[in-house]
Amino acid sequence: MSIYGALWRILPGPRAVKVIEAVALFAVVVAVLFTWVFPQLAPLMPFNDTTVAE
Repeated sequence: MSIYGALWRILPGPRAVKVIEAVALFAVVVAVLFTWVFPQLAPLMPFNDTTVAE
């Protein structure tokens, strides 16, 4: 049993409605990640710490 199969069974409606709901759910998850999660994690990432001297 995969999480995607479980999600597909939980979503209500016929196949076309499920596809629209799944795309909307994916868009909401991506928006939440880019709006709140990634900005909170950005200061903890070492990408801006340059240690190479010329």
